[in-house]
Amino acid sequence: MALRALFVDFNSYFSSVEQQELPHLRGRPVAVAPVLTDSTCCIAASYEAKRFGVKTGTNVGEARKRCPGLVVVEARPSLYVEYHHKLIAMVDSCLPVTAIRSIDEMCCNLRGRWCERETALGLAHEIKARIATTMPFMRSSIGIAPNPFLAKTASDMQKPDGLVVIDEHDLPECLFRLELRDFCGIGASREARLHECGIRTVQQLCLAPKETLHRAWNGIEGDRMYALLRGEEVERAPSERCTVGHSHVLEPKCRTKPLAEAVLHRLLQKAAARLRTLGYLAAGLSVSVKFLGQQRWGEEMNFLETQDTLEFIRIFGLLWQRYPASAPPPLQVGVTFFHLTAVNNVTRPLPSMESSRLALDQAMDRLNQAYGRNTVYFGGAQPEVAAGAAPIAFTNIPAKEIERKTFPARACSH
Repeated sequence: MALRALFVDFNSYFSSVEQQELPHLRGRPVAVAPVLTDSTCCIAASYEAKRFGVKTGTNVGEARKRCPGLVVVEARPSLYVEYHHKLIAMVDSCLPVTAIRSIDEMCCNLRGRWCERETALGLAHEIKARIATTMPFMRSSIGIAPNPFLAKTASDMQKPDGLVVIDEHDLPECLFRLELRDFCGIGASREARLHECGIRTVQQLCLAPKETLHRAWNGIEGDRMYALLRGEEVERAPSERCTVGHSHVLEPKCRTKPLAEAVLHRLLQKAAARLRTLGYLAAGLSVSVKFLGQQRWGEEMNFLETQDTLEFIRIFGLLWQRYPASAPPPLQVGVTFFHLTAVNNVTRPLPSMESSRLALDQAMDRLNQAYGRNTVYFGGAQPEVAAGAAPIAFTNIPAKEIERKTFPARACSH
């Protein structure tokens, strides 16, 4: 069985971008957070910070206690998107990128002579050298294997700056030292289900019959896992999007009802633009607020499918009227469109007020793509439009021109 996939994973991506951009951060423990407040969580940590136990999800206040001298940097999503596209171009100059898995992960198919072990290793070293020449602080781990699933697994086996090859003759023994949750697709609930089926180790997972995995995954996904663990290539049907949405952690100055409403307006308008770009209509909207103290509030509404931003704003207004009067200060807000239908699958009505408003929406989309976010927007977002900055994109990466507005670095250290 040939080596058919090469997977590139950029290590501690957000913090590495900050260290690449800002020389004074190099060699120092760095954490990236949505806002500069101790009540939020780290969304990334440099390896210098990880040595102190700081990782993704660590509360910023706790991270400061664990790591003396920690520098907390406010996230700059547009910068990370810009680097993402640059890194794709660098990898693609060595080997065609065939799949973008997230903002810091990409996969390349190996075909022909590229499937040979030494040739594949040479390509991996070339990718690392190309990046090191221009971005020496952007380290990557590369996995090479018979299929993308195992190549991703290999990329996680040696960090930072690793290079691991899984050959057919190494399977499955080379996987036995891993934990069940080291595999993509096995989270807490799936692990619990595997335990119910008598599988507690990777060795037991790899040696289990197909019927057992079918039962553990309640269907064909278990059959796919059986094949993937053996290095086989598995075809997947294209997935359909179920939701489009955005959420945002509020800065301390924005933790009031009026400013939370303004941020939600901005997120709503941004999500509506994404909905049109992706080619969907929505027939449901949910609004959620997380308060200080972990309390939550949320409402949702169904309606006739549409892409019209003004209609979405009207529906949002109805939902916002249900906001609890005695609620504590809001900490995080979010909007989500659901009940999505592809535009091509819907017969639209005759020209109407909605169609003319859609033309307005599309014109605004073009202006924002040409001149940057927030060039034009509906007035509900005005009180705090800057607070509705783009959320971090992990698996759904916008084009550079959509996120072209870069925010200056802001850091806070104790």
